Amino acid sequence: MHYPTNPTNYLQTLTATSKLPSLFHSFSSLGFNHLSNPNYPLSLSVSFSSLPTRLKSIHPIHSSTSSSSNCDCLAETEKSGNMDSLVQVAHSVADVAGKVLRKYFRQRFDIIDKDDLSPVTIADREAEESMVSLILDKFPSHAIYGEEHGWRCKEESADYVWVLDPIDGTKSFITGKPLFGTLISILHKGKPIIGIIDQPILRERWVGIDGKITTLNGREISTRTCSVLSQAYLYTTSPHLFSGEAEEAFARVRNKVKVPLYGCDCYAYALLASGFVDLVVESGLKPYDFLALVPVIEGAGGTITDWKGNRLSWQASPQSHPTSYNVVAAGDAMVHKEAIEALHWS
Repeated sequence: MHYPTNPTNYLQTLTATSKLPSLFHSFSSLGFNHLSNPNYPLSLSVSFSSLPTRLKSIHPIHSSTSSSSNCDCLAETEKSGNMDSLVQVAHSVADVAGKVLRKYFRQRFDIIDKDDLSPVTIADREAEESMVSLILDKFPSHAIYGEEHGWRCKEESADYVWVLDPIDGTKSFITGKPLFGTLISILHKGKPIIGIIDQPILRERWVGIDGKITTLNGREISTRTCSVLSQAYLYTTSPHLFSGEAEEAFARVRNKVKVPLYGCDCYAYALLASGFVDLVVESGLKPYDFLALVPVIEGAGGTITDWKGNRLSWQASPQSHPTSYNVVAAGDAMVHKEAIEALHWS
């Protein structure tokens, strides 16, 4: 594993020296006892006292970072489409990104504004390069689309495409808030078949695999029942990210829910998959922002679509330009239906 052998001391030091210790205490009060987990992700001692009762016993995640023969990986996956090999490498990709991000978290570094005025840091770029290097080493014929550097592939097209966002929530990252995440999606002919949401500071990893139940640190999870929009807890990253008709549509949903909440970026979707949140509504997301979320949400029993109710997919190619999507995710199909009706998007 790439994680420090004693994350307890690491996180205790981080918390003690932080100007935001109350944030970690607030997670502990919710049952997120991440400081008691010395072997993440090989074992789990996180206590979620209010998780749905459908959860099963803890199962270990076996994440390999071995540099074993690439031929084995290629033979198993590219010839037979073996899902296990893809999942194993995806875990390793999350590991190497997390190692980079922990190195820079709550450190001083230069922040660069991209053309769209969104921030990017050395951590984003270094993490993406480490991810790309590992993927190309294991699967040289696969294509990669990363937020920072776009399309990479030896061929004009590929059946398997990795879509990467090294830091979803860069503003959270640069302000020292550990609610960003690394997003890893594997597409097969445009369909997301594997998705990972990794929070390397809290050491939480959600894994969604097509046809399987979503796991958090190896433990099966599920969304919660909430059949009425008026009882729903809603998250969005920020109300300021909506404009024009999208702002009006979001307001219609916000005014119908029980509690609207803000912040979290991709972490809000992870909380929804874990059964703590009922609805997430966002506008202007790019494919690298949402593709990893699809297997995670659906594998936990939830629904995630665009605002018209269409399934989310992306045909990536060298000519692909990541256009913006409006996304709605719900833990309960009835809440999703009501949200779509309230958005009334045409």
